[in-house]
Amino acid sequence: MKAAVVQFKASSDKQVNLKTIVSFISKAASKNATLCAFPEFMMFYTNSSQTPKQLAGLSETINGNFVSTISKSAKENHIQIVGSFYEKSRKKDRVYDTSFVIDKSGKVISTYRKIHLYDALGFRESDKMVAGSKITKPIKTSIGKIGMMICYDLRFPEMSRSLAVAGSEILVAPSAWVKGNMKEEHWITINKTRAIENGCYVIAPDQVGNIYCGRSLVVDPYGKILLDMKKKQGMGFVIIDLEKVKQTRKVLPLLKNRRTDVYSNLRV
Repeated sequence: MKAAVVQFKASSDKQVNLKTIVSFISKAASKNATLCAFPEFMMFYTNSSQTPKQLAGLSETINGNFVSTISKSAKENHIQIVGSFYEKSRKKDRVYDTSFVIDKSGKVISTYRKIHLYDALGFRESDKMVAGSKITKPIKTSIGKIGMMICYDLRFPEMSRSLAVAGSEILVAPSAWVKGNMKEEHWITINKTRAIENGCYVIAPDQVGNIYCGRSLVVDPYGKILLDMKKKQGMGFVIIDLEKVKQTRKVLPLLKNRRTDVYSNLRV
């Protein structure tokens, strides 16, 4: 099955971004992709001067105009979508960083609220966001069972392993990876490692421009980079072959060879 990966520079205007997103959805469908994946913060770009209250004021519910418009486009183009948005929370000055999966009929079939907030390297997402409290179980799509992660989650191998054990064949991680010293090296290494250690595909659409590094990636179950979008805005395509997942896990049975009977014996 063919998957489309979008890399773009989000504007601070969500209506402008929405038009761009709908255009990409139409293009992906015209190229016979069955799923189109977008980066984190696709709703709009926020800078450090934006207050938590302002961000919360611009956020929406899952039934709001932003996701509903994308759902309508998914239905019209008969394509599945993975994306993200700023979701309203019960706190007036905090939002959830939430990803979603939409099926070909335009129905939201899965959502995931980012668990690991980026409180590192001088950033504090927790000043504006509420952390999610659970990992969403893998969801079946036409390209395989998808396990949902978001950006900083990639640095925590426990999460990807939990998703793989639960049946994920593909990890999809909408991201907005901030530029910085060794950051691209970390990004590439972590995405390859998550794929290798779990014997699965990793699809990681990333923001480019503003403060973000681009380099949207797709890695196969054996660690081969199938797509690296470098610094260009646009769309890339990959073929997802679940037989590769099956064969890789057969010859390199890391999930089966785990020793969960002894790991918990270590006491600190």
